[in-house]
Amino acid sequence: MTVLVFLDPAHDDGRIVDASQPQLMATDLGATRGDGLFESLLAVDGAPRKLEAHLSRLAASAAALELTVPDAGAWRRAISTGLREFTAAEPDRSSAVVKLLATRGVEGADQATAWVQVNPVPAATLAQREAGLRVLFLERGYDSTVAQRAPWLLMGAKTLSYAVNMAAVRHAKAHGADDVIFTSSDGKVLEGPTSTVLLAHDRDGQKTLMTPQLESGILAGTSQSALFAAAKEQGWELGYGPLEPHHLHEADAVWLISSIRLLAPVISLDGQELRTSATLTAELTELVDRFV
Repeated sequence: MTVLVFLDPAHDDGRIVDASQPQLMATDLGATRGDGLFESLLAVDGAPRKLEAHLSRLAASAAALELTVPDAGAWRRAISTGLREFTAAEPDRSSAVVKLLATRGVEGADQATAWVQVNPVPAATLAQREAGLRVLFLERGYDSTVAQRAPWLLMGAKTLSYAVNMAAVRHAKAHGADDVIFTSSDGKVLEGPTSTVLLAHDRDGQKTLMTPQLESGILAGTSQSALFAAAKEQGWELGYGPLEPHHLHEADAVWLISSIRLLAPVISLDGQELRTSATLTAELTELVDRFV
């Protein structure tokens, strides 16, 4: 079941289209050049989670791309339309993946193409939360300061140009792993292709939650940010890198977190088993369920 709702000025609440029929022009710059952006978020019981954070990040990505997209109100209305249609068609499903997509539009037209897509959460994604992830380190090919030196590389924007990210995941699967953590050419831990890296220490009753620093050119994680805010209220210390691979091997637990998969423990890195903590995972999962 896929629901598509195009943001159309002639339709205040969005225009529902048939997802089984072609909808995108072959000359759309999103298709021909990957020139566009997207956001993915989770909806539970018909309500989108962290919507304002995702809309804020979408606006930041649009600014980085110098791309004019519909305003937040138009996105909210189209999302409501898509979720209402999805719930009517799939009343037994409690959760859904909501994607917000915008491209630079048809070449020469100077008007963005924007739509909302609603799908069920894949069963494999749900399973990884329970089973954990076998992960490989892969070098991304940039040093950790490139985002500050070369903003045109759009390192902190969520663009449609995900071919490298998906190639990295395929490489991992071809080598017996589930996912990837990118590292910089100067040896810093960055992020997963579709996730943010977290690690924790529990020392003498003081729990510390850490993530790589944003200045290294990673995407600001909406789930990581919400979890950090909740963990701080529960007495956790917070840290923002810089992190190197040995920090993950030395941690009491490591996770990848994202808006759809949520919190998934990393059980091995490059074939080496990591320490895991059922207690810490349970505590953070509860915070994710309540606040993320």
